[in-house]
Order: sequence, then structure tokens, then C-alpha cells
Amino acid sequence: MKFAAIPAAALFLFAAPLQAETYDVKMFNRAESGPMTYEPAFLHIAPGDTVRFLPAQPGHNAATIEGMIPEGAIPFKSKINETFSVTLTVPGSYGIKCSPHFAMGMVMLIEVGDAPAPGLPADLPARARSRFEAILAAHPQ
Repeated sequence: MKFAAIPAAALFLFAAPLQAETYDVKMFNRAESGPMTYEPAFLHIAPGDTVRFLPAQPGHNAATIEGMIPEGAIPFKSKINETFSVTLTVPGSYGIKCSPHFAMGMVMLIEVGDAPAPGLPADLPARARSRFEAILAAHPQ
């Protein structure tokens, strides 16, 4: 019986684990996209990827919005002015807010895996709702 020789490089490809990615999100008082923004305002990532929130300007944090995370996901809230990383493993849509600037519309959306567009809670502040609607319009599902 003959066996085909498999190049060593091919074996490495099969044996190498998939590498998770890290995505940076900057938090601004004012940027080209406007006041009180996360840049980017939308991320599509794979389950197991990490999002690192960077305070490019002072006074911001990152926190999940109640009613805007997938079932089974763990809510999070970072400290003000601190770099914060979170690894998201549960597929679905995550609404993120800056706690002090939520009413000013400082929100973003992270889509983990293939997820339907999220429903927007009825009690969202008007500016946050408007920004989410713009994000969803720019990134249709």
C-alpha cells in the first residue's frame, strides 16, 4: 500500500489553532464622526475575539446596555478612563454605551458571529436611539 507524502507545512496548517483577533475601539469626546463617539461605532467579530476599549480622550467607559446583549452573555462595565478588554464568546448583538454620555448618544454595536439585527429597547435615550438607527442603517443584516 502506498501513502502520499504530506509536506510538513501542510501538517502545520492542520495542527495550528485558529487565532482569535483583538479589535481596538477608541473613545472620544469629539472626533471626525461627531461628539461623544466610539470609533468604530460598529464591529463584526467572531466568537472568541477580544475588543479593547481605549480612552483616546478622558471621561469615558464601556458598558453593556440592559436588554441589548444575547441571552447567556455576561454584562460588563469598565472603569472611567481605563483601557478595558473583553472577550466575547456568545454570538449575538451587543449594545455598548458610555455610562456618563449615554443620553448624549455615545453608543456602539458589536455583532458577534452571525446575528440578526437587535431590537432597540423602548427606554433608550433619544440620541442613543438615533445613533443606533444610523449604525443599523449603515450595516444592514
